[in-house]
Amino acid sequence: MLRISHYLRALARPTTPVLGARSTAGARPPVVIWNLLRRCNLTCKHCYATSADSEFRDELETAEAFKVIDDLHAAGVRVLILSGGEPLLRKDIFELSDYARDKGFFVALSTNGTLIDERNIEQIVAARYDYVGISIDGLEAVHDDWRQLKGSFAASMHAIDLCRQHDIRVGLRTTLTQNNYPQLPAILELMREHDVQKFYLSHLNYSGRGKRSRKADAHHQMTRGAMRQLFEQAWDDVQNGRETDFVSGNNDADAILLLQWVEANLPQHAARLEGMLRAWGGNASGSGIANIDNIGDVHPDTYWWQHTVGNVRKQSFREIWLDNPQPLLQQLRQHPRAVEGRCADCRWLSICNGNTRTRAWAEGNLWAEDPGCYLTDEEIGLPTPQRIPSIAI
Repeated sequence: MLRISHYLRALARPTTPVLGARSTAGARPPVVIWNLLRRCNLTCKHCYATSADSEFRDELETAEAFKVIDDLHAAGVRVLILSGGEPLLRKDIFELSDYARDKGFFVALSTNGTLIDERNIEQIVAARYDYVGISIDGLEAVHDDWRQLKGSFAASMHAIDLCRQHDIRVGLRTTLTQNNYPQLPAILELMREHDVQKFYLSHLNYSGRGKRSRKADAHHQMTRGAMRQLFEQAWDDVQNGRETDFVSGNNDADAILLLQWVEANLPQHAARLEGMLRAWGGNASGSGIANIDNIGDVHPDTYWWQHTVGNVRKQSFREIWLDNPQPLLQQLRQHPRAVEGRCADCRWLSICNGNTRTRAWAEGNLWAEDPGCYLTDEEIGLPTPQRIPSIAI
């Protein structure tokens, strides 16, 4: 995840603390995204979990989930994102949330928002979530089409309003596609209209139903245009003292584009930003990010359900992640990674770390170049093929 506002704020205010550098002394306790269940009331076209509105077998029971929270705490994990499916469909969601909060976790709720209403908003408040992320994938018609439920946009926006009325920090999350790219300015305006503090732009990852929706992935020029809009809005907010937070995820080439934007618009800060980005180190799947799915399988991140590195029913999380990591985790933790193709020769490899491996996996080779990288050969330092001049006959 690229914390755009964090870096721009650090450039504007030199006394702002900067995120710590990537650890070189071994594995670090990760941020854990936990899919508590797979059931969902929606069937979104880009769902990595391929969720549906039905019960799934063998999911962790309440007592097992409590034990997992204890194990995560013992392993040093302190940030826990509760996801699904739709986590609010789980009957013990508030019990688990309270238990994690009482142990000192930063607890976030990742929801589609359609189930937050006047009947449960007081429970949401009482859960003391540090952050509630609600997905909005376009304006009403586009959102309802992608979420495959008419009225879901209105329900999610109502949830945002209810949360803000109760002073809950809210993030608006959008997965960028060809369908919603033209609507991005209007989506960003929703932040202003509904007093949302955070905006997260996710690039499409080819996993689950998202793999089938890859034809709708935003073209490279659209992606670049969308990111520039975020940079400009984030910088404007920094300059005007607005404490908003713009972030992007699932395409670490965004960091290079941010550096280019700073070189063009704030050249006096470019060297400092490059240093911060190199310390950040790019894609953190398998090191700074971990995922636990609904049956307890552990994955390098949420888009890696095709590969399991352990199960929390059989081993403690510490043993899986820190004490005895599988070879895949060890490979992902190399920095820079041993990637192939354009990525191997890229001058920015130490910043992006080979980008998102699951898109390469969807092409058939886990370590190949990321097909989602929108940087040109010239931008990444590869020689530009010379054209053979035509000869008039």
